[in-house]
Amino acid sequence: RVLDMTHVQSGPSATQLLAWLGADVVKLEAPGGDITRRQLRDVPGVDSLYFTMLNANKRSITLNTKTPRGREILTDLIARSDVMVENFGPGAIDRMGFTWERIQEINPRIVYASIKGFGDGPYTAFKAYEVVAQAMGGSMATTGFEGGPPMATGAQIGDSGTGVHAVAGILAALYQRTHTGRGQRVQVAMQHAVLNLCRVKLRDQQRLAHGPLAEYPNEDFTDEVPRSGNASGGGQPGWAVKCAPGGPNDYVYVIVQPVGWQPLAQLIGHPELADDPEWATPEARLPKLAKMFQLIEEWTTTQPKWRVLEELNRHNIPCGPILSTKEIIDDESLKANEIVVDVDHPERGTYTTVGNPLKLSDSPTTIHRSPLLGEHNHDIYTTELGLSAEELTGLRTDGVI
Repeated sequence: RVLDMTHVQSGPSATQLLAWLGADVVKLEAPGGDITRRQLRDVPGVDSLYFTMLNANKRSITLNTKTPRGREILTDLIARSDVMVENFGPGAIDRMGFTWERIQEINPRIVYASIKGFGDGPYTAFKAYEVVAQAMGGSMATTGFEGGPPMATGAQIGDSGTGVHAVAGILAALYQRTHTGRGQRVQVAMQHAVLNLCRVKLRDQQRLAHGPLAEYPNEDFTDEVPRSGNASGGGQPGWAVKCAPGGPNDYVYVIVQPVGWQPLAQLIGHPELADDPEWATPEARLPKLAKMFQLIEEWTTTQPKWRVLEELNRHNIPCGPILSTKEIIDDESLKANEIVVDVDHPERGTYTTVGNPLKLSDSPTTIHRSPLLGEHNHDIYTTELGLSAEELTGLRTDGVI
């Protein structure tokens, strides 16, 4: 059982993944509910997609932990949980009276996970948001085109990326518990998680000490890793090239491996470049990456991206079309793999969400809708904690739930 005291995205993304993996996740919300139930609503008066897509397969209870009775009930919930997860501001749970030491007294076997914006130090009290974490974790400084401003990525690496890191720590602590019998504290910072995902840029920062980075398309280098557009940044150069008819997502990302140069030269109508000493080797092509992708693009702009994809794959050239969000939500293969899933909701009707990306042979996942606010108060408080129906009514009247 997971006691889910999280809100917004970083925490709920972690506990949703645990729920998909089979945990009984009990989402504890203040009587007003997770703020994302009301944010970015597309249908008036019902839970937003922001909430529904981060809280699948969970049960919901409400509890005012600022009341004495609320804190007593929270104590009971901690005592019967295997994992507790929170992503409040620094010190918020401590101020409720539930320090790590107190939580250990209540339940020595519990794994207590916290997601914060930053680790201990000068940034500890900073408010953390997705793009703030990207800014301070190395992502924004290295994203964008040379000469342009730093850019955020559309992937939620600060929030959901941190959630995945938290799940790894929680599962490790649960496994360790099978040997020690004790729970432990798991702490993950959004800045740290983003930096972990940006490690190749930290690699390149150190490589700069030995001269310019040849695989980057940039002409000028300072003492910092530059923004390099769509360059792969790896051992094999890559770039997003335009395709017909020239719409905003009519692009294919192409990677040029040594073995792929000969068939690619044929495809783009320059077979002579396969044997030309000025082009034939990766070392010869590195100083001319911009020209190389220009030649490729002269070919790709003459046909649609799906035709380009077909031709490149026929010659085993690594590539991928730039898929728009509309193309992704309509993609039949993603639906067949249950990573794009339709779910029925009693108030908003059918909506589409992302399914479990982790596929376990003996533990298939069925995606269930997110819970309504306090939908499981009776089940958990009466059936599981043993409160009477009269007390439940009293708690509701007193504003405890």
